[in-house]
Formats: sequence, structure tokens, C-alpha cells
Amino acid sequence: MFLFRWIRRTVTLIVILALIAPAYGVSQVWRAAKNPVVRQADVIVVLGAAQLNGKPGEVLEARLIEAKRVYDLGYAPSIITVGAGAPGDRTTEAASSKYWLRMNGIPAKKITAIEEGRDTLVSTKAYAAVMKKRYVSDVIIVTDPYHCKRAITMANDQGIVGTCSPVQTGPNTIANSSYRYLLREAGAYLAHITVGRRGIQVSDHLPGADIVTKVFP
Repeated sequence: MFLFRWIRRTVTLIVILALIAPAYGVSQVWRAAKNPVVRQADVIVVLGAAQLNGKPGEVLEARLIEAKRVYDLGYAPSIITVGAGAPGDRTTEAASSKYWLRMNGIPAKKITAIEEGRDTLVSTKAYAAVMKKRYVSDVIIVTDPYHCKRAITMANDQGIVGTCSPVQTGPNTIANSSYRYLLREAGAYLAHITVGRRGIQVSDHLPGADIVTKVFP
């Protein structure tokens, strides 16, 4: 009888967690996307996305436009671009981002390109290391709305105080994104705060369907 009761309670708990966890993940991602908080910071970080021979793709260009807007408003004195290249690429996401910013009026001395990372965690560790060497700790992360929560959480885990300024143009605004992106980011966020923080890295770089680069409806 005791064993039966224990099994029933265990199954009930598992069912409850299975229902609550996804709802929690979705609510956290949605709240961060809909209610971004941007304040004065030491640096703006542009998370990488696809580029083609030095030309930013639609997603990356939208992030660069937002980064320039935030910089022009005076929220931070410098910009870090981050992101490696795919196999066979002639340049990197970080380098193409820096070039775009220079061509659009940002002084080169105000931009640092970190050519590392093809997923959010590796990119975050790379820019966090540079910030720590500069003895700065406040960052404005520029990325897609549904990506904000996970990007901020990863920054905080590295000892960086992060806020997020989500894109206002391009294919990955809230208005243009599908629920598939929201659900994937909720899953990726839950994976990070559970197994990710215990040293099990779950990469968000999926061949042909990188949820950070672009999620098609």
C-alpha cells in the first residue's frame, strides 16, 4: 500500500512538473521580450547571426540597426560585436558586423570584434572575458526579442549585469516571429537553467535551423 501511494505521488509530481515547467519557460521568455529594460551600461554587445561574404543577413542587420540606435542615444560608449564564421566562410559574423557599423557612422575605435562563438553560450563567455579584462560589468545585449531572456541569464551567470534591447525591425521582431521561435527559446532557456548550469552544454546552433540566427514560420 505504501509503495503504491509513493508511486502515485511520484507520478503526480512528474505530471505537475511537466505541465508547469514549459509554462514557466514560455512566461519568462515572453515577459523579457515584451518588457525590455535598457539602462546606461559600459558596452553594447551585438550577438552574431548569419552573414554572407561580409554582408550581414536580415537578422544580423536588424541587430546592427538596433545597436546603432542605442549607441546614438548615448546608452553606452562602445560596441562589441561577437560571432565566428561558418566552415568555408571568408569572414566572420563579428568582422562583418564591425564593418557594417563603421560604414554607418560608428568610429572604428569604438568597436571591438570578437571572432568567437557560433552559439549563445560560447559567445557570451567570449565577450564576458573581454569585459572582465576591461574591469567593466554592465552590458546592453542586442538580439531578437525571444532570445533576450536566455542571453541575459547567460550573461548574469558569467558575472555580467545584462539588459536587453531587442530588435525593432527585421524578420525576428515579435510581430514577425512565429510561436515556434517562442517555444524553442523557452525550451533552450529551461535547458540552460537546469542541465546547462551543471556543465552540460546544449548548443543552440542547429544545422539548417539555428534558433538564434533565424526561425522560419
